[in-house]
Amino acid sequence: MSEILKRLADVLESRKPEHGGDPSTSYVAKLFAKGDDAILKKIGEEATETVMAAKDVRAGADASKLVYEVADLWFHSAVLLARFGLTPQQVLDELARREGLSGLEEKAARKD
Repeated sequence: MSEILKRLADVLESRKPEHGGDPSTSYVAKLFAKGDDAILKKIGEEATETVMAAKDVRAGADASKLVYEVADLWFHSAVLLARFGLTPQQVLDELARREGLSGLEEKAARKD
C-alpha cells in the first residue's frame, strides 16, 4: 500500500474513540463520535464538490481544484472504511483483483 495511505489509515485508527480519539481536538474523532450518518453525509458533500470541480475544470478552471476535491473525497472515504474496520489496502487489493478484467464482463457477472 502507498506509504501515505498506510500512514493515513494509522492516524484514522488512532482517532477512534476506543483508541483515545478526542472529539474536542480532532476532526476525525468528532466524525466518529457523530456516527455513520455524519460520515456518509460528508462523503455525499465531497462527492458533489468533486463533480462540480470536474465540471469547472471541463470549462477551463485549474485542474488542481479537481485534485483537491478528490483528495477530500478519498480522505472521507478512508474515514468510512476505518469506521467499519476496513483499510485502504483492502480497496487496493480489490482494484488489483479487477485488473485486466473487462468492466462490462465483471458487472454482468455480479449477482446483485
